[in-house]
Amino acid sequence: MVDSFPRRPPSGIKVIVVGAGFAGLAAAIECDRKGHSVTLFEKVDNIDEIMRIGDIISFDPNGSKAFERWPGVVDAMEAIARQTTWLDLYHHQGKFVTRQSFAGEKAWGRRINGHRGQLHNIIYRHAVARGIDIRLGSRVEDYFETDYPPQAGVVVNGERYAADVVIAAEGVRSRGRKIVLGFDENPKSSGYAVYRAWFPADRIRDNPVIRHLVVNGDTHQGFIGPDIHFLASSIKNGSEVNWVFTHIDDGNIEESWQFPGKPEEALKYLDGWCPVVHELVKATPDGRLIDHKLVYRDPLPTFISPLARTCLIGDAAHPFLPTSIQGASQSIEDGVVLATCLELSGRGDIPRALRAYEKLRYERVHRAQAMGPQTRERWHKADWNKVWKKPEMIHLVREEWLLNFDAEKDAYERYPQVVAELERVKPRL
Repeated sequence: MVDSFPRRPPSGIKVIVVGAGFAGLAAAIECDRKGHSVTLFEKVDNIDEIMRIGDIISFDPNGSKAFERWPGVVDAMEAIARQTTWLDLYHHQGKFVTRQSFAGEKAWGRRINGHRGQLHNIIYRHAVARGIDIRLGSRVEDYFETDYPPQAGVVVNGERYAADVVIAAEGVRSRGRKIVLGFDENPKSSGYAVYRAWFPADRIRDNPVIRHLVVNGDTHQGFIGPDIHFLASSIKNGSEVNWVFTHIDDGNIEESWQFPGKPEEALKYLDGWCPVVHELVKATPDGRLIDHKLVYRDPLPTFISPLARTCLIGDAAHPFLPTSIQGASQSIEDGVVLATCLELSGRGDIPRALRAYEKLRYERVHRAQAMGPQTRERWHKADWNKVWKKPEMIHLVREEWLLNFDAEKDAYERYPQVVAELERVKPRL
């Protein structure tokens, strides 16, 4: 089974990946494809803990291109993904505003929107099938790197593990940020939090106010109001329903970043909103609602450590707001580009590979990251006098430079130029 997957000849490069989220799994799979030897450490004891996370996640065409190169993955994803090519947008009091169609993006690739835990499970099972060494219940306590011997590594449950390169993919609170920045840095509150819910559509199928969301297959709609946007959709031919909305958060960032929510508490933020929104929230069963803080980090000056043997990817490097709709796709791109740079540099120059990865990713990822706050402000501060005259003002920005992009192809093509630029301004170690 393991030998049936296409991969490059062994590169001799030993890679440690920390974190089995989307970013970490993508990096591990891509490194395996490129012939690198991978060990992945994940703190949870049971991967089902991640699979139970029930909210929507989106991969745009630039992210899904990698899935097409992983045998069986993209077909399994599409089988459980939402089957819509549009987003219907409403004023928060219920009046229809505009339909945004995504049908024209089909030429750029696949849009995959589905249950976060279920899509993650498909990728995880693929990584296991490839024979990647995944060690659950392994909490990374510290990172290290040395000049002689030239290596990087991690401390797991008191034991040191060394490799040629370490990839920190633990998310926004990654311990790997300390070895990159040289100091501990606490996350900041973005000022917003998000309620997320996912439950069987039987809960609403007989409700005359909201049954239209599930009785005719999959749907996708958003409601825009002051300082809140509420998105809802049905999936799997209308058999499951999910909703999510932002709200102002004045809590302490040191508090738990995710905890159970209560529908009655969520409704307090929605006073004056339309019956569709209210009925969806009230239909949410106990235990199916999560209140999740949106954590913010200042843009980092670098993604790589001083010796350029440890690097950050995904949310560890660049956390995205949900309104960017690019956080997941950019984390996949990170893994693709990093594995490709390691292949092209070879084991003899790991630092060159990491510097090339950063050079290829830094500007693009921050440009994409900026779209999150821009969309949020365009929705939350909408001038409705102008919107009614020009409804497309509240459409999501969908740009070809971002979506019609193949990270692997771009890395192969631009790598020689990037390395030449790095050689001209080679840093002193």
